[in-house]
Amino acid sequence: MAGTVDRIAGFYAVLERDSEELARTLVGPGGARVLQVRLKSAGAAEILRVARMARRVCDAAGALLVVNDRVDLAVTAGADAVHLGQTDLPIAAARRFAPTLLVGVSTHDVAQVARAIAAGADYLGFGPIFATQTKANPDPVQGVAGLRAAVAAAGGTPIVAIGGIEAAAVPSLYAAGAAAVCAIRGVNHAADVGAAARAFHGATLRA
Repeated sequence: MAGTVDRIAGFYAVLERDSEELARTLVGPGGARVLQVRLKSAGAAEILRVARMARRVCDAAGALLVVNDRVDLAVTAGADAVHLGQTDLPIAAARRFAPTLLVGVSTHDVAQVARAIAAGADYLGFGPIFATQTKANPDPVQGVAGLRAAVAAAGGTPIVAIGGIEAAAVPSLYAAGAAAVCAIRGVNHAADVGAAARAFHGATLRA
């Protein structure tokens, strides 16, 4: 099931643990337009099982499914996209393996944005916008000004803002040109996940 890049918009959710309840909350009551399966410490079999579960959940909610890092598992699970890091498979190799998948790339400065655009990325993750606790060794904080520069460098390719984002900051990120916003800790570990996700999905989103 191939996706279209114009659907990279609104709240971009991340499923970082094996929980169908969380997945359904994120794309149901939470209103996420995109759900990325990101199980950093899991083996291939577990990632594939969770991705297949997430495929069913996304189909029911009309959301895009993204698999982090693993092109092979994205194809096997019937995902819409794969999201690659700076040390993952190059975009050209990913496209040879999976020509119908959207390919997203994590970027952390304007130079990386330019390289990803030149290589043909369909969308970019950019950050951290603010200080984050999600990664043990985060890249330097880019701020809203850095996001604005990345959007200019991307030339119309959608950018997902990520890293230390609170709901109150979302309007400024859209004003800077972000197509979507992503929060993991601030949503997935909230007392009310649905309410937290809805705060990110809010009225300012460019649908």
